Amino acid sequence: MQNPFIFAMKNLTTAAKLLKLKPKFVAALKKPEHIWNVEIPVVRDNKKTETFHGYRVQYSGARGPYKGGIRFHPATDLNEVKALAFWMAVKCATVGIPYGGAKGGITVDPKQLSHGELERLTRAYTRALYDYIGPEKDIPAPDVNTNPHMMAWMMDEFSKIRGCNVPGVVTGKPLEIGGSQGREEATGRGGFYVLEELAKKLKLNPKKTRVIVQGFGNVGYHFARFAYKAGYQIIGLSDSQGGILSLDGTSMDPENVMASKLKRGRIHGCYCIGSVCDCVHFTQVTNEELLTTPCDVLVPAALENQLTKQNAKQVKARVVLELANGPTTPDADIIFKRKKIILVPDVLANAGGVTVSYFEWVQNLQNFYWTAAEVDARLKPIMVRAFNEVWEMAAKKKTTLRMGAYCVAIERIARAMELRGMV
Repeated sequence: MQNPFIFAMKNLTTAAKLLKLKPKFVAALKKPEHIWNVEIPVVRDNKKTETFHGYRVQYSGARGPYKGGIRFHPATDLNEVKALAFWMAVKCATVGIPYGGAKGGITVDPKQLSHGELERLTRAYTRALYDYIGPEKDIPAPDVNTNPHMMAWMMDEFSKIRGCNVPGVVTGKPLEIGGSQGREEATGRGGFYVLEELAKKLKLNPKKTRVIVQGFGNVGYHFARFAYKAGYQIIGLSDSQGGILSLDGTSMDPENVMASKLKRGRIHGCYCIGSVCDCVHFTQVTNEELLTTPCDVLVPAALENQLTKQNAKQVKARVVLELANGPTTPDADIIFKRKKIILVPDVLANAGGVTVSYFEWVQNLQNFYWTAAEVDARLKPIMVRAFNEVWEMAAKKKTTLRMGAYCVAIERIARAMELRGMV
């Protein structure tokens, strides 16, 4: 796999040139502030002890506590976690919430662990990082293959060590123990608000706008659901095993597709409503084929490095809206720019998740909780404002939306560093 941290630093260098940023700021932003490597021994169900390797990277805390998710994945390594931590710092600054960036991970295939083993691993990881996380320092959250229940374990383990209840140590928790209304759908909802603002700029008619979503987990599902209800034509959806594609432009309801997935364990090759399946107008497709299918809006919502030099030339979308973290390589960015494909970057498009995580943290600190309507009423103006700030910066610098977002973010981070006398 290509090194995502190298890609992240290329984007930093480009944005720094556009901003004419002083070298001292660039040097400070080229490396994390802290890297924690931890060995995590876990007693397996067979009574044997296995040691797993974990990471936590903290990047640029000039604007506030570090913030970022934790992923359990067999391919997780330090370069990936460093890149994701940097992107989190940029993302938080792009939407103007007072956080630095962080990311954590454990190199493990969680599907090979039992429920009890996952709990022991999660709690051991929390103990290993206890001195480096907390509501005043670094606030983890769910990411790939982690979930609210795991955040409950983390919060509980941290609270036991602290000796009091500390709900603000993590976000993405269940509602019953301090989670926020609206958190589950926040990333997809935020991405939808960005799509709506872009549609105004491009004068897109939802009923004539064909949308393909690669990745049908929490983020992709909720984005597709909001887009479908607003009238956009959902013509392609996929999960890790493959997808479903409309052959004649007929839109599909993501709720029906999710029901089919839950029943069969994957997205079926036909479009099913209950027990009735339409195999004439819909067909099974691979993720690779889906990415190059003609559409108006292509939404990569799975993992990084999906759009590369190898397949970017075959992409036939007018817009690429990144809901995954780092799904497009710099080489693909160049190709999209040449093809005049508008790319809405991850640090803007998927920032709804961290924004509502920020809301959750604020509610935890105040011990005062908001309704779902109140959460949404606060989320939408942040996403709308951020989109327009990025759009205006891109126009001012005569650059792409990705570089527009990076310029907005890096300028804010550098200003905070300067005001604090950190460089």
